Amino acid sequence: MAEALERRRRRPLLNDNGVMFLVAADHTARGVLKSGANRMAMADRGELLRRLIVALGRPGVDGLLATPDIVEDLALLGALDDKVVFGTMNRGGLGGACFELDDRFTAYTAEAIAAAGLDGGKMMVRIHDDDPGTLSTLVACAEAITALAARRLPAMVEVFASSDDPDALIRAVAIASGLGTTSAYTWLKLPAVDDMQRVLTATTLPTVLLGGDPGPDAVLVDRWAQAMAAPQVRGLVVGRTLLYPPDGDVAAAVDAAAGVLTRKKVAA
Repeated sequence: MAEALERRRRRPLLNDNGVMFLVAADHTARGVLKSGANRMAMADRGELLRRLIVALGRPGVDGLLATPDIVEDLALLGALDDKVVFGTMNRGGLGGACFELDDRFTAYTAEAIAAAGLDGGKMMVRIHDDDPGTLSTLVACAEAITALAARRLPAMVEVFASSDDPDALIRAVAIASGLGTTSAYTWLKLPAVDDMQRVLTATTLPTVLLGGDPGPDAVLVDRWAQAMAAPQVRGLVVGRTLLYPPDGDVAAAVDAAAGVLTRKKVAA
């Protein structure tokens, strides 16, 4: 396994347009197998890997965001050459569990990400003032950001609020932006909500947008496209939306998302 990762051909974090498009595949480690109406859509690992290989092979896809098991499977299959790879770090907050917001770091560590030659680490934090698990997750995320920064590796922080209200997300973004001893290597990963332009004014950190379940429909694609006008938006990181589209056409779903990014070019 280590040899497969060591042999992997590396590439710059951003593509020639100054943006990044990653396919996310870290849901299963949190016990989330559902996509759309199918509650066990992601249960077949072979089928998931097949869909990931299709997605990673499409033009405009820059890489993968996943837990160690999926990263290693794809490395052994030779699917990660010339791809950016982010390793997911906290998956302990199982979907639907009473401890969901106490999201312990059960996957990659900063040390393991560096040793595997990955390009960065990803973590998730959900802000809910009435759930004490939020505090322990904030502390753990701050420590992980600091550990990644010490290795000059980017930390991608996926941020959610306790509601879909834009004001709640703005507050959550402000909190997440201040985690760690430096923000020099911090990226944010945000949902594409209503009033996204106002949400984006809450941070100067580089930001990528996530998808949803199901999708991508015309409304979501339009939100992505509008948000791309903001200078800090530097890409997309999307999973089930692309891997399990309603019509089953993974390639077409990926191409639709990639089309949003082809219209954005960031000046060097």
